[in-house]
Amino acid sequence: MPAIQYEYHPGHLAASEPTKYHPDQLPPGQMIINLGPQHPSTHGVLRLEVVTDGELIVDVVPHLGYLHRCFEKHAEALPYNQIIPFVDRMDYVAAMNNEHVFVMGVEKLLGLTGQISRRVEYIRVLVAELNRLASHFVAIGTYAVDIGATTPFLWLMRDREHLLRLLEWACGARMLYNYIWVGGLYYDLPVGFEERCQDLVRYLGPKLDELDKLLLENPIFVQRTAHVGALPLELALNYGVTGPMLRASGLALDLRRTDGYSVYPELEFDIPVGQGGKGTLGDCWDRTWVRAQECRQSLRIVAQCLARLTTDLKRTREFDPQAAVPKNLRTKKAEDLYFRGESPKGELGFYFRTQANSDVPFRVKARAPSFSNLAVLPALARGSLLADLIAILGSIDIVLGEVDR
Repeated sequence: MPAIQYEYHPGHLAASEPTKYHPDQLPPGQMIINLGPQHPSTHGVLRLEVVTDGELIVDVVPHLGYLHRCFEKHAEALPYNQIIPFVDRMDYVAAMNNEHVFVMGVEKLLGLTGQISRRVEYIRVLVAELNRLASHFVAIGTYAVDIGATTPFLWLMRDREHLLRLLEWACGARMLYNYIWVGGLYYDLPVGFEERCQDLVRYLGPKLDELDKLLLENPIFVQRTAHVGALPLELALNYGVTGPMLRASGLALDLRRTDGYSVYPELEFDIPVGQGGKGTLGDCWDRTWVRAQECRQSLRIVAQCLARLTTDLKRTREFDPQAAVPKNLRTKKAEDLYFRGESPKGELGFYFRTQANSDVPFRVKARAPSFSNLAVLPALARGSLLADLIAILGSIDIVLGEVDR
């Protein structure tokens, strides 16, 4: 058989994959490197168009849209309670937090704020903080793999499995829950859940101490992350950066404290901020350190929720988690509302535009923290070494389901 002849078309890449730069327009010595969208270090189907001059980064252009699922368009065609499963699939490693914020926004639209039972509110915060722990474990563990450390990833995935099994016990799903409903919950906590969760809190405390020694104090990890990708506070504010990235730059802004939604005002917890402990304030090490400290604070919140749920808010035969779930989800008037909350990655907000006497929103706009945080990547990466780009990107902690929506 004759050999197969492949014909090369120089314009094929430009036609199929849009680029900002063209090789013919670059100065001598510069080149374009495509990182992703099939590269594990991009944490999903993210494509980075990287212009380099030797080992130095001249510019980085993130290309999005590989995981676009039309969330906002779906929301315009569904009743509020049927949108919740789609909200789960935005930040799919922190679905409880997505549900919590979205449902509280809908409840404010319907005038249900303040009518939710105390036990329901504490269960919501409990499962949201368990999911925050699981999300941070993924962020820190995969970041360790990006840098070249495998053991912290395996240890954190082992401990995350305990969290996912608890959440699966509560609602039947490991990642995409549909557990927090408008007006209540899908179901009460299973019998024995509080005791098992208390065991987990006692187990995870020493494990976080091990994480400090294994990863955060590791000389190789410190060398790869300290003084790398430092984000000045003014630049973070200008780009709309929120969450651990913003707090690592020195600003103690946490919506659980500043907005005081749900029962967070009744709980005691600290807001860790970056201190430049190993390098420059707001560098990659600071961002990882802040997430690790937030895990400790989430354990404090979980312990306080369990204390309330096993004393004055303990389960009774009369308790119905769906008692306040409305049968009619129709909004009474046309209005605009924006509601926000603190997801593991930052400020998650939903903008609603409603119509009178309709249970389907006219418009739902999601303000995803991963999208805004990713926007600062080019500013952080310019002038850095190509080897540091992966360290900078991993420290942002993005989920592409939330970036693209």
